[in-house]
Amino acid sequence: MNKKLVLVVDDSAFMRKMISDIIHSSAHLEVIGTARNGEDALQKVMELKPDVITLDVEMPLMDGISTLKEIMKKRPTPIVMLSSLTKSGADKTIEAMSYGAVDFIAKPSGSISLNIKDVESEIVQKVEHASRANYKLSINTSSSIKKKSYKPISSNRPIVAIGSSTGGPRALQQVITKLPAGFPSPVVIVQHMPKGFTKSLAERLDKLSNVTVKEVEDGDLIENGNVYIAPGGKQFKVKEIDSRLYAEVKTEQPVNGHQPSVDVLFESIANVKECHPLAVILTGMGSDGSNGLLHLKQRHPRTIAISQSKETCVVYGMPQAAEKTSLVDYVEDLDNISDVLVQKIQTKR
Repeated sequence: MNKKLVLVVDDSAFMRKMISDIIHSSAHLEVIGTARNGEDALQKVMELKPDVITLDVEMPLMDGISTLKEIMKKRPTPIVMLSSLTKSGADKTIEAMSYGAVDFIAKPSGSISLNIKDVESEIVQKVEHASRANYKLSINTSSSIKKKSYKPISSNRPIVAIGSSTGGPRALQQVITKLPAGFPSPVVIVQHMPKGFTKSLAERLDKLSNVTVKEVEDGDLIENGNVYIAPGGKQFKVKEIDSRLYAEVKTEQPVNGHQPSVDVLFESIANVKECHPLAVILTGMGSDGSNGLLHLKQRHPRTIAISQSKETCVVYGMPQAAEKTSLVDYVEDLDNISDVLVQKIQTKR
């Protein structure tokens, strides 16, 4: 079996050693080299031609974002970012996702993480997954996809619910930034991410979009034209009170390992009496969202289910699982998903 070759980039010699040892514990991975800064990394990438790279977000001389951009220009390679749990670290990590990083790992305690072994299994899993990801999408920003026409729904109460995981931040950016101001539906989102990073994601999307995007808080009124992203580490449900929709955001048990969980969000919408759900499953590992889709279709047979096409997913797991339920109405390339939503939910004249 050919092992995937990994380049470890970190300005700390201690972290390079710890991360290398963790990666060596995988039967599927081999560390081919290490680099101490961005310039060193660029040279090693060209010399060693790794299959996947772990890249520290915060480094001197050339930081992780600049290094990522240069690697994507010169030799596009799947990259997993390692980030501190600071606000600055989270902001830079979300920016890195938009420039093509496949995934990220939050260091447990700052830039030099003495307890990095606490996330050993996460490092191995994410690096293994990144080595198999459809990473070439990261640099393919142009599209020649044919535009299609979609029949509008007849409903006074649509609600768009989106679930995403690995590769999701970039996919969400492509969908949400294309929604027009005054979009006549609320949009509720679960993106698998740890606490702290979802706020940075919401803030970035809010700056780039015509709609208002926020990290949802418990008790928020769910209103048309606004986008609500579940906070990392909490479950997000939509509740109906006196014919209005509100957010319930609480720390509960993970569902199938996820908190927030797409299934939890979808199932909560299934319990809303009067609504017309549009459920969207974007790129991601696993099957989160499929059980929730079953509940939505049972309680609201008019639910429109949309999954992202295999060709445009970084990881095809969640959309594939949704399609296996035979309940998906549209399988769409990422560039088309916002068009489906806009055409389906047209403002009543």
